[in-house]
Order: sequence, then C-alpha cells, then structure tokens
Amino acid sequence: MVTTKLLDRYKKLQRYLHNTFWIMGERFFALGVSFAVTVVVARYLGPADYGLLAYALSLTSLFAAAGHMGLSGLVVREIIKKPEQHAETLGTTLALKFLGMLIGYAGLVIYAAVYEGVNTTAYYLVLISGAALLIKPSEVISFWFEAFVKARYITLARISALTSASVLQFAFVVAGSSVTFFATASLLQAVIAAAILVILFNATSTIRLSDWRFSRERAKELLGQGWIIYLGSIFAVIYLKIDQVMLRWFAGAEEVGIYSIAAQLSEAWYFVPAAIVASFFPKLISLREENEKLFYKRLQQLFDALFIIALVVAVLMTVSAEWIIALFFGAHYSESAPILVIHIWAALFIFMRAAFSKWILIENALIFSLLTQGLGAVVNIVLNYFLIPEFGGQGAAYATLLSYAVASYFALLCYGKTRKVFWLMSRAFLSPVRYGYHFAKGDQFR
Repeated sequence: MVTTKLLDRYKKLQRYLHNTFWIMGERFFALGVSFAVTVVVARYLGPADYGLLAYALSLTSLFAAAGHMGLSGLVVREIIKKPEQHAETLGTTLALKFLGMLIGYAGLVIYAAVYEGVNTTAYYLVLISGAALLIKPSEVISFWFEAFVKARYITLARISALTSASVLQFAFVVAGSSVTFFATASLLQAVIAAAILVILFNATSTIRLSDWRFSRERAKELLGQGWIIYLGSIFAVIYLKIDQVMLRWFAGAEEVGIYSIAAQLSEAWYFVPAAIVASFFPKLISLREENEKLFYKRLQQLFDALFIIALVVAVLMTVSAEWIIALFFGAHYSESAPILVIHIWAALFIFMRAAFSKWILIENALIFSLLTQGLGAVVNIVLNYFLIPEFGGQGAAYATLLSYAVASYFALLCYGKTRKVFWLMSRAFLSPVRYGYHFAKGDQFR
C-alpha cells in the first residue's frame, strides 16, 4: 500500500524530479571539477595571486548585476503564461540584458583603471574576466529551457563549457603560466556555454533565433514588472560578493585568497536550493492559481526540505573543515578553516531564500525583494566595515552570516504580507523534530 502511494507520487512528480536530477547532476559534476581545479590553481598561485584572481572574479559578479534586469524568474513566468508572445519576450529580454551587461562592463573597466591603475596585474585580470559579461545575455536561452522543464540542455552546455575551461587551467599550471592567463578560462567558459545553448535551442525549439524581435512596448512591460527585482538583485550580489572586495581594500590580496577558498567551499552548495526550486517553480505557479491551501502546504514542505539539506551540509562542513583545508590546500591556507566554519552556516538562510524568492514572484510581492535585499546589503557593508579591520576574513564571514539572517528571515517578520512566510520558515527550523516525531509515530506524509 505504501509502495503504491510512493509510486503514484513519483509518477505525478516524475517530470520535475527528473529535471531536478539533471540540474543536480550538472552541479555535482561542476562541484567536483571546480574543487579539483581550485585545489590545483590555488596551490600553484599561492594566496596572494589567487586572491587577485578571486578579487577580479568577485568584481565581475558585482558589475554583472547591471545586466540582471530583474528578468530571470520573471521571464520564465512570462514564457509559461503568454505563449503567443514568446518571440517578443525572448528578443526583448536579450536586448535589455545585453545593454545592461555592456554598461556593467564599461563600469567595471573604469573602476579597475581608477582604483587599480592601468597596466597593473589586477587591471588586466578584471579586463579579461569581465569580458564574459558581454556573453552572459545568452543565458536568455536557459530561461526558455527552464520554462519547459528541460534542464538537460542547460546541463549539457554548462558541463561542456566547464570541462573545456578546466582543461585550459590545468594546461596553464603545467605550462607555468602567470595569473593573468587564468582569467581567460572564465571567458572561454562563457563563450562555449553560449555557443552550445544556441545550437541546442535551434535544434529543439519551436521558434528560431531569427524569429526573436525587440518590442519597445514589451520592454516597458518587462522593466515595469522587473525593476524592483532588478534593484533587489543588485543588493543581493553586493552582500554576496562585496566581502572579497572590501577585504582587498582593508586587508590585502593574500587575505582575499585565504577567504575566497572558504567562501568557494561554502557557496559551492548554493546550487542545491537553486536546482530544487527551479524545477518546481512552474508547478508552484499553476498550483497557486488552482489551490491556495495546497500551494502553501507544498511550500512548507519545500522549506522543510531545503532547511534539512542545509543543516546536514552545515554540520558536515563544520566538522570536516580543518581536515579538508589541510588535506587539499596545505598550510598556506590553514586560516581558511575557521572562516569556513562560520561562513557555511549562512546556508540555512540562503537555501530557504531560494524558495522565498519564487514566492515573491508568484505573489507579485516584488517590493519585498527590494526591501529585504537592500537591508541585507546595508547590514553586510556596515558589518564588513567594522569587522574586517579587526578580524579579517573571519569578520567578513560573520558579516555574511548575519546579513543573510537579517535579510532572508528576520526581516520577513516586519511586513504583514511576508509574515506568513516567516512562520513557514520558522516551522522549517523545527522540521527535524517535527518529522522525527511523525516518523516515530508511524504517520504517513502526503
């Protein structure tokens, strides 16, 4: 009887589970490959040069926010709800994102020239790695595949690109190349991923790239809906990446290198909630319109699952941090271990934030994205300003943990509409106890 119910449940969710498995498979592959590359490159370059490379990549992520345009989840929703406007939606989104990325790259180059100085190593690292911004608008194609729950195509593109870039970085190590060469790997990765996405789109979609068209009216409509998310995404990137930039300002490149190892090991797990939520997002959209009570029940279960996974990851990384750093990165990075122990606990809030972000889109409560992300960015910057000079990388890790707790959990209690989600998250914090109790009683979950 129980087996039959489980099979029925699996059949209903089969499409979404398979999509999640594709995303998770790609990310686990990426996690393994990226970890191997990070170990080899970090050991080869040393904390100072590796810190410069990490600094350049963090700056690139910060300025990439200019091309986000608040359109990722919004475009997926529009593709699902308005099939008659596919060509206009995709074409307009591509144009908007390219314009944003062009502005972002220009700002990045100007910043590097003014702050780092032209003809410095840091300037060239930023110049090369930042060029990937001009390729990023191709991710519009991935929105199409997400909307139709076809993550396998995104996975194929990303795995191929990552593999090529990783081989190149290993070749640079063998050749004894300088740090500047390693910045070209991220650019190559973006180019290959974009090329494969274009090929797969033309081979599988019902429309062609030549059908895409820009619409001024559609642009106004999309920006009118997405500007709040756009500003929120800028704040989100700030409090995800500003720590390494401020470490560079206050503590130097070597401290950035030590901190970035811990941050990468911690942030590597952030793909898990993104994969799970992305696969179930289309289902949640339709469920919200059909059955609100069931929608919130499933949302609670999603928060529960995300919290439990985050808790397991945090505990495992906490107890093994010192061992992982010593074994793979050596004595030069020993100070990364205590930073990792602090940083990894931000996952509790980041995992559940992934589901909250989709709730914001579904409920059209976009203002809360801006308010909470803005609050998180301000808290992070202020804490970094006071904690980094005193505690270095550990201070930056505490700033990250506390800012995520404020922006993704405590702030939700302050607004009437988000208060319901606050209590859903609060219940998720008790999910190990709740599920353990029901399991002990022999209850069946539905």
